[in-house]
Amino acid sequence: MRLDKIIARSRIIDLRSHDLEGALQELLAVCVGSFSDLKPEALLKGLLARESTMTTYLGLGVALPHVRVKMSRRYILAIGRSRVGIRHDGALADERVHLIVMLIAGEKARDYLQVLASIARQVKEKELVDRLVASSDLDALHEQLVGGFGGIRPVQAQQNRVNRLMFREAERVARGADCGAIMVFGDTFVGGIERGAIESKLKTILVTRNPIEPGEDERAFAETIQVRSFSNQRMAQLRSAILVALTRGVISFTDRICCLDGMTGSNQFDTLVVVDIEREFQTLLAGQTSDLLPEDVKPEVLERVIAVATELAVEGREGRPVGCLFVVGDNEKVASFIKPLVLNPFFGYKEEERNILNPFMDETVKEFSSIDGAFIIRGDGVVESAGSLIQATDSDYSLPSGLGSRHAAAAAISVVSNCISIVVSSSTSQVSLFRRGVMLPLTEKRR
Repeated sequence: MRLDKIIARSRIIDLRSHDLEGALQELLAVCVGSFSDLKPEALLKGLLARESTMTTYLGLGVALPHVRVKMSRRYILAIGRSRVGIRHDGALADERVHLIVMLIAGEKARDYLQVLASIARQVKEKELVDRLVASSDLDALHEQLVGGFGGIRPVQAQQNRVNRLMFREAERVARGADCGAIMVFGDTFVGGIERGAIESKLKTILVTRNPIEPGEDERAFAETIQVRSFSNQRMAQLRSAILVALTRGVISFTDRICCLDGMTGSNQFDTLVVVDIEREFQTLLAGQTSDLLPEDVKPEVLERVIAVATELAVEGREGRPVGCLFVVGDNEKVASFIKPLVLNPFFGYKEEERNILNPFMDETVKEFSSIDGAFIIRGDGVVESAGSLIQATDSDYSLPSGLGSRHAAAAAISVVSNCISIVVSSSTSQVSLFRRGVMLPLTEKRR
């Protein structure tokens, strides 16, 4: 859904309180002013209870308190700004919260975690947060929020004649090669691709490292796929982007796609490649797209796990590279091949709180990535355990030389169960996916 559609000017305020509880009371007061059936005392209790379980501080001076209640509306969003700053237990001693985005969701809102994740992605952009806090007044703040949450970005790089020529040629090649889509790698441009500069009757897919929440009725692309990469080389995100597009159903196993790319930040398209997906993925798939994704694994869960794994590969942890293993799907079968190496850090938490789709799980997963063993994740995204030893011994797979026990465990568990396993290499930071014992590198090795 479009986030800017749930932003109301009447629920954007400058906060006077210096602590979180007081700020939440102010935000709830403006919500009750619009919706008199809300019960502010119960809402405040729920918000503070969630805060005591898991901090809603995101960093960059932004907090995202949220709660689910019984109500007819799907979502209510209230936003408070504090120029002075608010104390928050989740922030460091010298940090202050300057922006509070409070989300109240109805219990029947099925896309609750996705909306929460979308908001979190937007307010993790330092440039946007700085603009919001520095807005001259609340009207300007509202405009910045609508623009930022609506996916409108300032464009610094204009399309020149060569870029327009490259895209026209991409269309001609795509039609001549009977391609099902054109995949455009947007990180070629420093400020993004100029709105309206790329228009085609063919399906166009934008691949970018940056979080974007485009408007559903205004976007220039049929689909937007966010894929992180630590490489600035051309087509570095290609395999991950194709995999995500396949699991979303945007393209099919039998398609060809035409890819248009350039060096990251060069502002110039210079590479045109036609990819035959069946040939590219033939070792991974048993002749059909449905074999790629286990029946119980939601596409958005696999996409999120790949994103977290890639972030770990790119960023490491506390300045050091880390290696980790994620096993996704076929939970009952997988459970028969694992045993805990440590006490399960996820035991006892509500499923909603330990779901990989929950944006507040990102830092938790990254922190526990240093524990030996695997993350075991259900197909719906619920993290069952961390620090699990894989005891599958099936040898019906072959690995490239030089790979260690983590990759061997990932391959073995993907053979004996109907799961997908994803590995981050501690030595090369390469992210690889295993399905039925077959390895598919998703990123390049760090050199």
